[in-house]
Amino acid sequence: MKSRLAVAIIRWALLMVLWIVLMGFGKTADLIVGGIAALVASKVSFWLMPPKVQSVQLRQLALFFPHFLWQSVLSGWDVARRALDPKMPLNTGLIQYPVNHSAGFLRNTFASITSLLPGTVPCGQSSKHLEYHVLDINADVCASLKHEEQLLAPVLKDDHSNE
Repeated sequence: MKSRLAVAIIRWALLMVLWIVLMGFGKTADLIVGGIAALVASKVSFWLMPPKVQSVQLRQLALFFPHFLWQSVLSGWDVARRALDPKMPLNTGLIQYPVNHSAGFLRNTFASITSLLPGTVPCGQSSKHLEYHVLDINADVCASLKHEEQLLAPVLKDDHSNE
């Protein structure tokens, strides 16, 4: 488990990188102001978003990435095809998908990744479901979502999943 100090240092470093990207290396005074701003923002981030025990399995992420990239390409192709072919039938609607993750990091990551599936956009949630707007209500979208959830499960770990 990462200590709070390690999390604070990582957040500060990421905020400093953002500062340097926006401001450049410029003058020393700019870096000092950026360091102080990053320190304050890091402190505020602990209040707004306390650290939780969750991790990304890098090996599993590397194995998942080609699938993610391919799904992104397919999704872009599907949107382009539908935009350029006005005769393409649309049978839009909303579906409820029974997600296996509680609200938070894992569910949000799952929703973000599945937004890249062809014809699906997460648009709402309840305690046990994610709601998706789909372009073809007759397609077996729930099966695709279940497949994505199974592929993503080894990538993300939440050590507080039983609480």
